[in-house]
Amino acid sequence: MSKDSGTFTTIGYEGAPPDAVFAALEDAGVELLVDVRAISGSRKPGFSKTPFAAGLQEHGIGYVHLKGLGTPKEGRLAARSGNRAGFDRIFTAHMQTDAARHDLAGLLDLMKSGRRVCLMCFEHDPAHCHRTIVAEAVEERTGMPFVHLFPKTATA
Repeated sequence: MSKDSGTFTTIGYEGAPPDAVFAALEDAGVELLVDVRAISGSRKPGFSKTPFAAGLQEHGIGYVHLKGLGTPKEGRLAARSGNRAGFDRIFTAHMQTDAARHDLAGLLDLMKSGRRVCLMCFEHDPAHCHRTIVAEAVEERTGMPFVHLFPKTATA
């Protein structure tokens, strides 16, 4: 995919090693990764905030963590239990909180920077991840369409 400042991207790292994520971001011309996880730590090596941000920097990609756009604990529990309706209800309500509104405004400002932005969370399948809801909110407010990136997974 060629760089297109009129769009932005999303990516989930589930099942992928860090190098595959970095490669997918570079191939898409991403210049700034916005971490939309509530908790920037990860049990998956290389994806906790500090080492991941350092890896991104080595690839010329900036990093910003917007915790307020992450899924609250009760939403993560609903998602893990397969309760998609509950997850959607919880995350939609969360998007009305001061923290989410503040970080969404910050994200919208970042989108104006002219840099190619990518939203990142854990879930591989964007249909099962809140980052799609966040991306749709950005698209609704800016008119910028988004594309989901899929890094090569360990099994692919």
